[in-house]
Amino acid sequence: MATLLIIHHTPSPALQALLEAVAEGAGTDAIADVEVLLRPALTCPETDVLAADGYVLGTPANLGSMSGALKHCFDRVYYPCLEATRGRPYGLYVHGNDDTTGAMRSVGKVVTGLGWEQVAPTLESVGTPDRGVLDQAWELGATVAARLSGEIES
Repeated sequence: MATLLIIHHTPSPALQALLEAVAEGAGTDAIADVEVLLRPALTCPETDVLAADGYVLGTPANLGSMSGALKHCFDRVYYPCLEATRGRPYGLYVHGNDDTTGAMRSVGKVVTGLGWEQVAPTLESVGTPDRGVLDQAWELGATVAARLSGEIES
C-alpha cells in the first residue's frame, strides 16, 4: 500500500477547509491502496517523509513566502531526504489574503532541490475558498493519490 503524506500548516479557517477537501479527495473510495497521513509541518518527523511515497504540501502565504512552519519542516528533512525521496510525486496548495506568488516560489525552490515531481497544478487560493476552490482542493488530493495508486501515469 502506498502512503500519501499531507504536510500542512493550517492556522486559519480557510486553510482548514482546504486541508479537509484535499484529505477527502485523497481518501476517496474510488482510489484503492493509498494510506493518507496528515502531519502538521511543525511536528512532521523526517521518518514520515522518508517513508511516504508522495506528498501534498499546504501552506499559507506569509510575508511573501511559505509559512515558517513549512520552512522549518523542510530545514529538518532536507538533507536526510535529499537522495532518498528524489523523483517522488507531490502537489501543493497555497492560501493567501491577496497574493501567493512568493510562497509558491519559495516552496518551488525547495522541492526542485529535493527532486520531487509535481503531478498536479498548484492550487492558489486567495480570500475565502468558495465551492469551486474546494472542488479543486479535492481534485488535488485525488490526483496525487491516484498517481500513487497507479491509476494515472506521469
